[in-house]
Amino acid sequence: MEVTAKALAERIGGTVEGAADVILNQVAKIESAGTGSLTFLANMEYEGFLYTTEASAALVAHDFVASQSLPAQLTLIRVHDPYAAFAGVLQWAAAVQSYPAGVARNAHIDASADIGANCYIGPFAVIEAGARIEADCQIHSHVSIGRGVRIGAGTTLHRQVAVLDHCAVGSECIVQSGAVIGSDGFGFAPNDAGRYEKVPQTGNVIIGNRCEIGAATTIDRATLGSTIIEDGVKLDNQIQIAHNVKIGTNTVIAAQTGVAGSTTIGANCMVGGQVGFAGHITVAEGVKIAAQSGVTKSITVPNSIWQGTPAQPIKAYQSQQIALRKLIRALVLDRIDALEQKLS
Repeated sequence: MEVTAKALAERIGGTVEGAADVILNQVAKIESAGTGSLTFLANMEYEGFLYTTEASAALVAHDFVASQSLPAQLTLIRVHDPYAAFAGVLQWAAAVQSYPAGVARNAHIDASADIGANCYIGPFAVIEAGARIEADCQIHSHVSIGRGVRIGAGTTLHRQVAVLDHCAVGSECIVQSGAVIGSDGFGFAPNDAGRYEKVPQTGNVIIGNRCEIGAATTIDRATLGSTIIEDGVKLDNQIQIAHNVKIGTNTVIAAQTGVAGSTTIGANCMVGGQVGFAGHITVAEGVKIAAQSGVTKSITVPNSIWQGTPAQPIKAYQSQQIALRKLIRALVLDRIDALEQKLS
């Protein structure tokens, strides 16, 4: 990344206040930025750093008014939403720094695979028979792409990702290192001898467009049909999505959450870390679930907020916690206090 403040402002729809020709070649946090850095101020709790920063430019809101003198070297770029603008700059900078198109000499690509234009295929990547990689993809080292897989245009698969046979990943997705898409679902049937026989998992995984799958996340293929991740879904690191799960558009799920088989989570939901979902339940659209909750039954009320194990509406959960603390105080702590007073 190397751009003038003026050119950057034109790209993100901002206006420059200060030296328009200053060269920006990196992005940095406001408290540690140096010469050539672009930073931003979105949370006013960090305003004090703006007056001491060594950054060359900062993104600020259109209506920002400085409460003291700004550093002499600092150029302001005024935008509608500094945080959103900074995210856009990061996306652009990442695209600029992407690997150049080409295929590493030690990558293995089956003769029947179809590779689109301007793709990067890294060292020791494996692309098996019948796979199709559309244009502008980044397939990093040690990625494994199975038979008949489809990868949409502009998608990035980071190191050691595995997309197994006949699964599909949409366009403009990012799959972080170590994620596994299409591993077998956890399907076993007990037999008369008391042993468990494996149930073949014959389905696949379909991931929509503009999704992000975190590092070491696993998405199991369906027993029959498809496990479906719809457009815009964001999954954090170390998440387990079981067979035949469906996750709706633009839902976000934080790390270490587990979703059991055949559960459906609606669109625009927000799920905290370490939430557990039982199997064969449905969660309505727009639902928010607090971290470490256990969802054991379907949630049918859209846009509701839930917490606890078993999960319940958040106000009911909070009322129970208050009542529990009062009960502990009355039954235990007050008695201990009284005994201590007697002993003293």
